[in-house]
Amino acid sequence: MGRIRVLVVDDHRIFAEALAAALAAEPDVEVGAAGSAAAAERALERAAVEGRGYDVVLIDADLGADSAAAGARKPRRPGADPPEPARRRPSAAVPAPRRPATPPAHVPPSHPHLTSAHTPQAHLPPATHPAATPHQPAATPAPDGITLLARVRRNHPALRAIVLATADDPHRAARALHAGATGWVAKESSLARLLAVIRGVLRDETHLPPALLTGVIRELTTARRDRTESERLVDTLTPREKEILRCMVAGLGRQAVAERLYLSPHTVRTHMQNVLGKLGVHSTLAAVAVARRAGVSPSEPAAPTAPPSVASTTAPGAG
Repeated sequence: MGRIRVLVVDDHRIFAEALAAALAAEPDVEVGAAGSAAAAERALERAAVEGRGYDVVLIDADLGADSAAAGARKPRRPGADPPEPARRRPSAAVPAPRRPATPPAHVPPSHPHLTSAHTPQAHLPPATHPAATPHQPAATPAPDGITLLARVRRNHPALRAIVLATADDPHRAARALHAGATGWVAKESSLARLLAVIRGVLRDETHLPPALLTGVIRELTTARRDRTESERLVDTLTPREKEILRCMVAGLGRQAVAERLYLSPHTVRTHMQNVLGKLGVHSTLAAVAVARRAGVSPSEPAAPTAPPSVASTTAPGAG
């Protein structure tokens, strides 16, 4: 076997860089690091295009959890100053003028690849006003480690994925295995143990801590029972209803489904109501949960087709 290319994905910068340096000390290991899901996906795509794809990805199970918790840690009082940027994203704040003509723009922090040079981004905080500020739509949360794992395994099937976890959790470990992980390693493990798992997964082995085995088997058995029932429910749908359900799994709304399937919104609404009824649920979210347990994949956009010929779209007698 040649050199092993490993990508470390962890938003704890010190941990990620220290782990990358320790792994790179091995003569047959080449290491990259990424500090976010987006940076990881870019690194994987770039490596694949260059013909130097990664062999193993190490993903923090709690990727992005600290950033999400930082915003929810303290409720803001009316008129209070905006929260400081999340920890581990160093930034310089420029005070806003007391009475600006227009609210200054907010420059979001970037998520640089950890192996590249990092320049702190400046933030211009919005000015505070006595009046209530208009409601801003919530930003789409970044995927957690296991969600990212499922995505990169889908996009890079040959890639082996190992989860780095702060605690042994049978439910999350089972979820990781279902997403395509082949290893689960506690962050308190030794470097020798991690290297053994990396080399093992490249031999198509699955590595779990012994203390997790019983719990994981129980979780997988329960998941299999739930999946069987969900598959039975999905099988009661007509082909068109299954198509509608796949669009729902893809997160499409009624209008978007209508445009994708060339149906009227009213027809789509009727199909969606039939899907909910047959699945025995009362919301789109619950229907998507049943579909995911049954292994229903999201609908993909149709490939572009050539426009219809003029003869077929021209009304008789039109000139």
